[in-house]
Amino acid sequence: MPSSAASPNRSLKPVLALHPAGRDDIGDLTTRRPLPGPKIDLLDPFLFLNHHGPQTYRPGNAGLPFGPHPHRGFETVTFILEGELAHSDTGGHESIIGPGGMQWMTAGSGLVHAELSPASFKKSGGPLEILQLWVNLPARLKMTQPRYTGLQSDAIPAFPTEDGRGTVNLIAGRWAGHAGPVESLTGVMMSTVLLQPGGRFAADGLAGRNVFLYVVRGSVLVNGHAAEAFHLVELGEGDAVEVAAGEAGATLLFGHADPIGEPVVAYGPFVMNTPDEIRQAVRDYQAGLFNKPAA
Repeated sequence: MPSSAASPNRSLKPVLALHPAGRDDIGDLTTRRPLPGPKIDLLDPFLFLNHHGPQTYRPGNAGLPFGPHPHRGFETVTFILEGELAHSDTGGHESIIGPGGMQWMTAGSGLVHAELSPASFKKSGGPLEILQLWVNLPARLKMTQPRYTGLQSDAIPAFPTEDGRGTVNLIAGRWAGHAGPVESLTGVMMSTVLLQPGGRFAADGLAGRNVFLYVVRGSVLVNGHAAEAFHLVELGEGDAVEVAAGEAGATLLFGHADPIGEPVVAYGPFVMNTPDEIRQAVRDYQAGLFNKPAA
């Protein structure tokens, strides 16, 4: 399993490209998206990343615009860096997650969910910054039973980096011999990493795994290559990653997974393997079959 530090015999994954997050605001919600982008469609099994904010909402705001909408065939992983997020879905799951928390929703066979601001945030306003990552499911799991996990910040274990100048907030998978609280169906490792100025982070045992490394804040050197905030780092074959923060420190979204290697056919909130499966998803949604609470 991947470890917390690069071993002496490791081979560094080369940096193939840096993909900037293009602006695609949704109303008054500042939104940037590095994936998909002009030069990258997906980073198998990672499909999509929206970076909302950072921004400050005034008192008496309308809040987030994500009313009820469907999903099928993949998972959404949402990181609440600042602000609050109220979640509800047709599986009967409800939560309000605060700063530093996250939610992992397996849409599977189909859910309708809403992601809105709670009344207290709309009344008082405040800072907001949220990331949402879409993670694909293989064909054998696309129609799996939906499920949801919401965790506040104090339920996410935090571990120091080897140099003591950083923190790994471990959400899923393993790091430095520790296991995250979310059990991924497909063995995804996912974390946020906070580095102080000059802090370092390393991981190895990554051969054959696709790494998802997005610079949320600050600047870093990734295997010796500079990367600034709002950039996705695309890495090639190898088994290790070494990251060093710049003088302002850095916040990273860091994860890795085995590629699925199957056809991807996407239509809005549905991600399947064939056009026929997409058409069936649309029919099922229109027939109200996503509106069934979990048994």
